[in-house]
Amino acid sequence: MNRRLIWLAVILFVCSVAYMSVGARGPLSFVLPFRGAKLAALILVAVSVSTSTVVFQTVTQNKILTPSIMGFDALYVLILTGAVYSFGGMVVFGFSDQFVFAVSASSMTLAALILFSTMLQSAKADLLRLVLTGVVLGGLFRALTDFMQRIIDPNEFAVIQGASYARFSVLETDLLMIAAATCIISMILLWRMRFALDVIVLGREAAVNLGVNVKRTQLLVLMLMSVLVAVSTALVGPIAFLGLLVVSVARLVTPVEQHGVLLVSASLISAITLIGGQTILERVFRLSTPLSVVIDLLGGALFLILLLRGYRR
Repeated sequence: MNRRLIWLAVILFVCSVAYMSVGARGPLSFVLPFRGAKLAALILVAVSVSTSTVVFQTVTQNKILTPSIMGFDALYVLILTGAVYSFGGMVVFGFSDQFVFAVSASSMTLAALILFSTMLQSAKADLLRLVLTGVVLGGLFRALTDFMQRIIDPNEFAVIQGASYARFSVLETDLLMIAAATCIISMILLWRMRFALDVIVLGREAAVNLGVNVKRTQLLVLMLMSVLVAVSTALVGPIAFLGLLVVSVARLVTPVEQHGVLLVSASLISAITLIGGQTILERVFRLSTPLSVVIDLLGGALFLILLLRGYRR
């Protein structure tokens, strides 16, 4: 496994060097800081998405589910659409990037806090009911968003549509410091819980017998996961299938249930996907196709394949 992780790290290094150097024009004093900030943002988003997906699949005991199924992406678009509907596009898009980022991330985190604490701390805490509640809320958020988008100004609707998809070529690098600080703290806490997650994989009864406070661990993991998803979504926009795609590949490359290995493998593969894909699409295809479209296409096809395989079993 260590050899495979080393190979993944080498591939990521090659992709990073290519992203920084291919097609570079102008003085290095400008190119390196400009591309370096974007590279750091891509790595941050990649690690956040992969980590949140791994731990979410662990606590839900399901390798098909991702945090987006809980309606996080739909909530982000709903917040943006509701703000434009209430205050107008000129007012909303006149706000600073830091303010929009703070409102979006805090709103999604607060919504997750209310949902998870209410459901998991009840006497009949049930993860299946939690997931189903997230699916229903996601449908409600999308319905409200569609309703408001139908009655707002067409020009404002076009701007909202552009912000409703992941933006890897235009990254808000001025938000990188606060986003990185928030995500790194959450990742460190999740990394320290990796052994408890290894036990939870064995099942609830086994985890309880081995001394793990399952309900407390689930709640803490879901809270930290919601922070990672909220920050990454507020930074680049909704990413529906990236987590499912990279974690599924990571389980093939490193077929173990040890989170110390799986978290690293998924993070490396996720970073390779974003950095390598963005390098090819920017430098070779001249942004003829957004990376988010390719990821959603591959991730959606993978989701259907996994769903059909599970149904056949």
